[in-house]
Formats: sequence, C-alpha cells, structure tokens
Amino acid sequence: MKKISVVIPCYNDEKSVENMHKRLTNVFSDKLTAYDYEIIFVDDHSPDKTWEVISKVCQSDKKCKGVRNAKNFGFSRNVFACLKDYADGDAVFMLFGDLQDPPENLPLFVEKWEQGKKVIVGQRKSGNENRIVYACRSLYYKIIGGFSNIKQIPHFNGYGLYDAKFIEILKDIDDSQPYLKGIVGEFAIDLDFVEYEQMKSERGKSNANFSKLYDLAMQGITAYTKTFMRMATFIGVFLGIISIVIAVIVFVNKILNWETYPVGIPALTVGVFLIGAVLLFFLGIMGEYILSINTRSLHRPLVVVGKKINFSGEENEKTSEDNK
Repeated sequence: MKKISVVIPCYNDEKSVENMHKRLTNVFSDKLTAYDYEIIFVDDHSPDKTWEVISKVCQSDKKCKGVRNAKNFGFSRNVFACLKDYADGDAVFMLFGDLQDPPENLPLFVEKWEQGKKVIVGQRKSGNENRIVYACRSLYYKIIGGFSNIKQIPHFNGYGLYDAKFIEILKDIDDSQPYLKGIVGEFAIDLDFVEYEQMKSERGKSNANFSKLYDLAMQGITAYTKTFMRMATFIGVFLGIISIVIAVIVFVNKILNWETYPVGIPALTVGVFLIGAVLLFFLGIMGEYILSINTRSLHRPLVVVGKKINFSGEENEKTSEDNK
C-alpha cells in the first residue's frame, strides 16, 4: 500500500488545525481508501495556541504527528524543512495551516501522480484575492520570469504533491535561504498543474506583511536572476559615454563662445541627480546580491526543532501537560 505524507506548515493557525485534520481524514476515508497516510503539523513557534491544538489532535489520532520549532525561523525555511525533513511517504502533499488551499483537491493531485507525474503543483486563480494584489503578483512573476534563465511558476506558493524521488533531490540542496518556487521550476521533472480557487484564510488575516513579501521577492530575484547586475554594467557604460559626449560638447561650445555661452546650472543639477539615482539604485541591487551570498555561505541549519509528537524512535512529547 502506497503512503501519502501530508505536511502542514503552521503559524498562528489555532482556529483551523482541528478543521484541517477533520477535512483531511474525510478525504482519505471517502476518496483515498487505497492509501496509507500520515498528517504532520509543523508549527513555526506560533505565539498563539497553535501548538496546544496540534498536541490535542495528535493525542486523539496517532496518524497525526506534530513538530514545533524552537523559535520562529520564517516562512521559506520552515516550508522547505517541512518538505524534506519529516515525511517518509511515497509522495508528500503540502498545504498551509490557514486552509486557503483546500484539502479536498488532494485526489486530483493523486490522480495525476498515478499517471506518472512526479511534481504536481497548485496554481491559484484570482479567487478571493484583491485584483490589484493579484495583478502585482502577476507582474512580479513576469519580471522575474523574463530576467531568469529558469522557468518560473506563476501563482504557486508550495501547495502541491511531490514524489519521493523529488524529495530526495531537495535533501541534497544545502541552502539556508531556499526559494522553493525557483527550486521546483529548476528541478521538477514531469511537472503538472492543478488550478484552484484560493479561499479566505481562517486566521482572519495574512501573516505576510510588506517586509516579509519583500524578503521573499528578493530571494527569488537574487537566487534566479543575473540580469539586474549586468544591467548595472551596461547602463553605467551607456551613461559614461553620454557624459563624455556632453562634456566634449560643453567644452567646445565654451571655447567658441567664451563670453556668451553659459554653463547650465539646472541641466548640471538634473544630470548629477540622475546619475546619483541610478548609482544608488544599482548599489541597492548589488547589496541584495551580496546579502544573499553572505547568508547562503554561512550554511546554517534551516530550523531547530524544539518538540516532536508521535515520531517513532525519537524523543517525543508524552502528555498534554508537557505542552502547557
């Protein structure tokens, strides 16, 4: 009997853990009876009662396992660790704890997997997302896709089914700041898609603020594009040539019209600010690349696990009192 491991990264998802467990077990009991399964909740050190609820679910159902990080390590690191560190099934299904990505789609993923596809990812439609936000996401994917030599997957957050052979590839990747979207686009073989409507988060609001979204966007840009750095060189050379030409023209005109030809202070000021702005922009881009290189060169672990429940052969939480 084939086994499907369901991994669920959680953060501030106390309201949805029990509902997630109920909906997933219904899917397996109604539509996937031919498969063994395990459900692994991974809490990225939520400040709310997420871990207490996970512990309660794991006590009531031994097919459920719980992992709690020793501290909050962030979305990207926790998601990557979820995929490659805890599951041992023939395939790993990942969805997120806020139930925006419906568990009921799992049979659609399994059907494509049984047809021979090794990675099947969920691709969001506009759904309940603000149209402006959706348009901005689309623009970002087009920009990074145009600049990258690796095909990027638009409107994909990690929700999908991954064959065990692909999980083995992930285990060989030593990166403390992994960009899962790019990694899937680069290494996924026999890739297929399931389109779906994303639901509203059961936690009421997203955990992603501007700073977190910016960090995630820059991970993609610095990991999978070289064009920005090369643009800096080309634009620098272009502006240098223009500056030399303008300098020669001004010099010649000054020699020929020594008394009457004024040096244009406004034009000079605009030129200085233009060049300064361009330099500052590309210094910022260069800084992002250097920061990315520095972070990756440290070879830090993705996460540090604080507690586990229902994992055989390892130290586990024994009673619900220990979780308080």
